[in-house]
Amino acid sequence: MKKTAYYFLLFGIITCSTTIAQDSTASKVDEIKGEVEGIKESYLETKSTVDALKKIKISGYIQTQFQSAESDGAASFSGGNFSTGMHNRFMVRRGRIKFTYDNSISNLVLQLDATEKGLGLKDAYVYFTEPWLQTFKLKAGVFDRPFGFEISYSSSNRESPERSRLFQTLFPGERDLGASFEITPQDGLLSFINFKGGMFAGNGVNPEVDNQKDFIGRLGFQFPFYDENFAIDGGISTFFGKVKRAAGKNIYLVNSSIFPHTISTDNSADRNYLGLDLQVYYSIPVLGGFTLRSEYISGKQVGSSSSSSTSPTGLFTGDLYQRNFMGYYFMYVQNLGEFNQLVLKYDQYDPNTDVEGDQIGWNTDAKLGTGDVKYSTFGIGLVHYWNDNIKFLFYYDSVTNETSKYLAGFTEDIKDNVFTMRIQYKF
Repeated sequence: MKKTAYYFLLFGIITCSTTIAQDSTASKVDEIKGEVEGIKESYLETKSTVDALKKIKISGYIQTQFQSAESDGAASFSGGNFSTGMHNRFMVRRGRIKFTYDNSISNLVLQLDATEKGLGLKDAYVYFTEPWLQTFKLKAGVFDRPFGFEISYSSSNRESPERSRLFQTLFPGERDLGASFEITPQDGLLSFINFKGGMFAGNGVNPEVDNQKDFIGRLGFQFPFYDENFAIDGGISTFFGKVKRAAGKNIYLVNSSIFPHTISTDNSADRNYLGLDLQVYYSIPVLGGFTLRSEYISGKQVGSSSSSSTSPTGLFTGDLYQRNFMGYYFMYVQNLGEFNQLVLKYDQYDPNTDVEGDQIGWNTDAKLGTGDVKYSTFGIGLVHYWNDNIKFLFYYDSVTNETSKYLAGFTEDIKDNVFTMRIQYKF
């Protein structure tokens, strides 16, 4: 009897222990299962955040430089005029940081420029690509004007310190506010052809000041010959715009050294350009590759007075002066080994092709002045690439201006040559 009671007691203890163990195991399993689900949920949230961050790209560069001019207070297109009494300077020419959100067929771009002069907006636009052929694209906001080659060629890659006087005069700041349409075929013979064009406010990176809109467009081509280490690119560009005449002011067609032609009935003056550009790339055996670039632009340009032919960045309040202009540049870049480049560049800008030399200034009624003087610039430089991030630039601009014995300050060549030594860090 005692043995039977003992066995019953032992069986009860074992059963109870098994039940407790099963309950404990089930509890542990549920606990672990909950932890796994929590980790999975946390992972999915983290993955979603990481995937979004992967679409954000940050890039930029800083160009810091030392410059020396021939004379104090020299007027210059090599980074801006020198201050009164100054002929050398340190400066941060560009301090760019660019944020790009790349969402495959849609993009958002924001680029800022920070220098000792302050903080400025360079780019702010959205960019859409249709998903089927990926041939048609739409861009809207503040971005490079689609004209020629030199405007869209990044300042971080350009072998000369600045764009030519021609482009700085016609397209100050390079950017404008507007919208453009692009056609870039991906396959077939048409893949060698591209088009960019649209409507713009016409004032650069500034608020709208009138109801005038400018059309800017470029039809380009690209022909690579890979087997021959040779490529040729180019295009034809057009600009059709108008500049509003202020109430009570005149429009002067400045095309004669004898008298100006007044157009007082028109509400605006034409600003039209036609441009041609060509780029050739070839690799010379032993010596290395070279690049030859050239652009030519002519047309009608509107200035604010006889002392300025720069394109407007706001509403004109004075008389308008319209001139026939012409400009061009040639640039040769020769690789010297793996880390060095020799740069030669010549550019010319003639703001008034209808007059020259002593015709400027001899008759005040003709309204001719410093805005009608032709300039030529020859630049020579050496670029050294320290590594993928750092490059050094040594460059000398020799500037020659048209002279007139009747124009004060221009009876002889102005001393405005500039030497530039620059360090660039790009990431």
